[in-house]
Formats: sequence, C-alpha cells, structure tokens
Amino acid sequence: MAAALSPEQVEELNTLTTGLKGALVQYPDFPSPGILFEDIMPIFASPVQHNSLVRALELHVLNAHPATITPPFAGIDVVVGLEARGFLFGPSLALRIGAGFVPVRKAGKLPGETVQVAYKKEYGEDLFELQKGAIKPGSRVLIVDDIIATGGTAEAAEKLVTMCGATVVEFCFLMELGFLKGRDKLKAPVFTLLTGQE
Repeated sequence: MAAALSPEQVEELNTLTTGLKGALVQYPDFPSPGILFEDIMPIFASPVQHNSLVRALELHVLNAHPATITPPFAGIDVVVGLEARGFLFGPSLALRIGAGFVPVRKAGKLPGETVQVAYKKEYGEDLFELQKGAIKPGSRVLIVDDIIATGGTAEAAEKLVTMCGATVVEFCFLMELGFLKGRDKLKAPVFTLLTGQE
C-alpha cells in the first residue's frame, strides 16, 4: 500500500519538478513539421538537474512502493530501463532505491540467451530482448523510460518481464504524449513525472 508523501516531501517534489520542467528545451518542427520536441538532454548536462531528476523519481517510488519486512513483501526488486533513454537514469534510480538494473534492448545487442518479443513501430515491426535469467521469477519490477507516446515499446517490455515470471508494478516516465493514449495499452499503473503535451 502506497504511503502518502509528507508535506515536506510534497514541497520538495514540487520544487524539483518545477526546476526540471524549466530545464527542458523545446524545438518546434523536429523531427518533422508540426512536432514540438521536448529535449530532456539539458537535464543530464547539469549535475544539479540530474540529481534533481533522480531524487524526484526516488521520492515517488519509495512512497508508492515502500519496502516491507513482512509478507506481502513490497518495494522494487528490479528497475528495467528501455533502450536508449531509460539507460540515462534507470541505473541511478535503481542504485538509490536499492534495486537491480536490467536493460531491455533491441534485438542482437545482448550476449547469451535472451527472451524476445516483437512490437509495432510506425513502419513495420522491431524486436525487444532481455537476457534470460536477468530478472528472477517473482521479482517486482519498475519499468522506466523518458517518454510514453504510443506505448508500443513499453507494452513489449511489460510482456518480456511477464515472460520471466516477474510482475511489473509500475511504469515510470519523465513525460507523456497523452493524446496518443499509450497508457491504455499497459496493464500496470503509469506514473509521469513532468506534465507533457496535450
């Protein structure tokens, strides 16, 4: 059961998200006309903003999924980051909350035996993989990525985690293109840190 943020934590989270939103840089008509691209990379260029991002996510996760010492055990066992921007903050968040980190990559990038699932892209299909045995059965998994748009890659990652016998307890995104309704494809709850475009 999620714990409520204290008034001090709410204030801290509001301050952090305001600063993070201010760090984003917008590029109209990129990568094509009519698209307003929100660039998150300036966050990672600043140690202060990078730390703010990880702290904001840490506040959310530790309150939404507090660890318990009695059954049913809660908390997060594994953070799964999606290629490629989920790799930017997924490992740091995992370290902060005491979880492991496992990458989900496009096919052919991981050594050893993998589990694989196809997902639809704008033109055709692609494959996502994770290493077999990297996520233990029964693990509680948080999936992270920079943005949710159509939800195809997130849905594929959710399937991979389920194939490993683990449970996705939440998706965590920095931003969301709500008008594309990507969250409707996902079984687990979705948390978006920064308000996205409508």
